Amino acid sequence: MIILSSEKKNFDKVLERILIQRKKKLNSNTVSVSRIIQDVKKNGDKALLKYEKKFNKNSVIVPTIKLINKSIKLLDRKVKSAIDDAYQRIYKFHSLQKFRNISYIDKYKNKIDYKYLPLESIAIYVPGSSASYPSSVLMTAVPAIVAGVKRIVMINPGYKGKQNPAVLYAAKRCKIKEIYSIGGPSAIAAAAYGTKKIKPVNKIVGPGNAFVAAAKKEVFGDVGIESMSAGPSEVLVVSDQSSNPEWLASDLIGQAEHDILAQCILISKDKNILQQTAREIYKQLKKIPRSSIAAKSLKNNGILMYVKSDKKILEIINKVGPEHCELNVKNYKSLIPKIKSAGSVCFGKYAVMAMTDYGVPGSNHVLPTNTSSKYSSGLNVSEFMKKISYINLSKKGIETLGPSVITLANYEGLTGHAISVKKRIRRK
Repeated sequence: MIILSSEKKNFDKVLERILIQRKKKLNSNTVSVSRIIQDVKKNGDKALLKYEKKFNKNSVIVPTIKLINKSIKLLDRKVKSAIDDAYQRIYKFHSLQKFRNISYIDKYKNKIDYKYLPLESIAIYVPGSSASYPSSVLMTAVPAIVAGVKRIVMINPGYKGKQNPAVLYAAKRCKIKEIYSIGGPSAIAAAAYGTKKIKPVNKIVGPGNAFVAAAKKEVFGDVGIESMSAGPSEVLVVSDQSSNPEWLASDLIGQAEHDILAQCILISKDKNILQQTAREIYKQLKKIPRSSIAAKSLKNNGILMYVKSDKKILEIINKVGPEHCELNVKNYKSLIPKIKSAGSVCFGKYAVMAMTDYGVPGSNHVLPTNTSSKYSSGLNVSEFMKKISYINLSKKGIETLGPSVITLANYEGLTGHAISVKKRIRRK
């Protein structure tokens, strides 16, 4: 892992360079992604099947209900129960995010309504193939259900025609009727533009690797996507002398095992904690199945930082804008109000990122990455709603307020606007 110290004069420049280099890696897939999208846009299911065979050894685009139910039957009851528990908690928390419509009438009896309407259709992208995430089904579908979206489509890559039974059960729990065994940029293109087998949707949401993130950016404008970058995972952990190095190491590895482009940062004012955690990482990596992925992630994007002051630590957090921020320190109460850029903040020694990844607390794990937390939020109910203004003006209202509009329209050189208003004002 990269080791940085705020005592060094070039600390800020080095950190900035590391962040820029990772951004370049994440954005380097645009050309190949564009070709795939154009191919699917032009050739539909034929192109979609070609990429499925190439990348997932899969020839099944639409799994049958019989195949889905057969797969679900093999799932352990404990896993089903855990998914049910997570569903209930995520649903309860997101239900608190509902909005109220606004109705306003002024003294001239002009009426303005502002109404929230659910999107008509969305596609949730659930990562799969080498690893599958039923939690991602819940995180993306439940807010849409709360919002009132009627058509929810799941795109989830399988392997050799088989999808993960837990993912399928989570989809069933969310009453998703359209399930497609597809993934990668080709799946994003299919959901955006449609094929003979797949009808297009209004919006595509969900986490994915760098290729999926690039594909979503490519189709944006023709279809909606989240108001954030939901790419490879990130965690930034702040520790002190009271922190447990074993716990810290497991937190970093837990994030690193997602993707070789995942970014894990550990900051501390205690050099011993950094050294002990580094040794623990080495020991613990040997004990997990996805050790090769986690090791590459930590080697290429992992950073151990020695930082002398809380002020500098906060500056780094807000600069990095991590997807997940863990405050594993005693004085977290003094830090929380000053954190302005992060997807989520876990504080206290028991608030571990892995809990939030599975939705059991109720919060969402589809969060802004790649510094996008500086201007966006995690997935929530509002992502699945649009707002429309309804305006009704009274005769007295246009006669009283119209002259101001006429003045502004003439000032801007938009004479047609001014005339349009004038014609509705009673002649004196």
